[in-house]
Amino acid sequence: MTNVLIIYTGGTIGMVTDPETGVLVPFNFDQITDNVPELKRLDYNFKVHSFDPLIDSSNMSPDIYKELVSLIEENYEKYDGFVILHGSDTMSFTASALSFMIEGLDKPIILTGSQLPVNGIRTDAKENLITALEIAAEKKRGKAMVPEVCIYFDYKLFRGNRSFKYNSDKFEAFRSPNYPVLAEAGVYLEFDKHNILKPGEGPVKFHKKLDSAIGVLKLYPGISPHIVKAALCSDCKAIIMETFGSGNTSTQKWFLDLLRGAISDGKLILNISQCKVGTVELGRYETSRELKEMGVVSGFDMTFEAAVTKLMYLFGNVRSKKKIAELLETNLRGELTLS
Repeated sequence: MTNVLIIYTGGTIGMVTDPETGVLVPFNFDQITDNVPELKRLDYNFKVHSFDPLIDSSNMSPDIYKELVSLIEENYEKYDGFVILHGSDTMSFTASALSFMIEGLDKPIILTGSQLPVNGIRTDAKENLITALEIAAEKKRGKAMVPEVCIYFDYKLFRGNRSFKYNSDKFEAFRSPNYPVLAEAGVYLEFDKHNILKPGEGPVKFHKKLDSAIGVLKLYPGISPHIVKAALCSDCKAIIMETFGSGNTSTQKWFLDLLRGAISDGKLILNISQCKVGTVELGRYETSRELKEMGVVSGFDMTFEAAVTKLMYLFGNVRSKKKIAELLETNLRGELTLS
């Protein structure tokens, strides 16, 4: 029998509406089949591990990422796949973090959640949970069909570190514009085998060191020197600079001088675009040529979520800043497309 571990961290998917107050309250997830009786018809075994206390996804942190990785490591040989039930707001951050923290993955780790509680009449919770379990259990010639960290939501399977939440009102909550959907659930589960990562060849490695000393500088027309200086002089090791278009910034001398000063002080600056579709191309225009020359690192088409968690992972596990800069521009887990 195929064995799947369900890890319930919290979120709407594990809630029910109290009929007296109308307030959402968590239910005992060990009794999930009472709320989703269809699970009894699945032809594999699953076990539930619930976090105690449950965690609102807005309170997710690197410590919880480490706890999740430790739990998966402890159970890795016992189960064929893992389903993590998670609040949708920060699901892409968690999926991205896990993708970097688990190296050489050869089993599915599928995150899912819902926009409505499981006992709602029009709930999306049941379909998301059931199909996530099916994907986690899916095999071909005895090997996992999707040996990577993914998000399943509203009939689509996304690579976790390519996704972001874009809608809080619709069931279609996630998108992945810079990478194809890995599977779609219709009458049949259709997998895009060409775009799914190959399983790791060596032994799987679990990395639990993260460093969250990361700042963010989001540019806008008219941003003042003291705002830029405050971001660049903050107590952090790296700064994610969200730029315009294909990586462009102001060419005013004061701005470029502040960037050079931060780099001279040992800070790493990672350039990602504010655009959701497309990639950073340093040097393509005059407005980004000087960035490339001074040592700003290209994030290519990484999402903000992937950029944050990749920096956490690299600063936690790599000592050389030069090596970190090199690895940021390297496709480690399918998180970016090299130009």
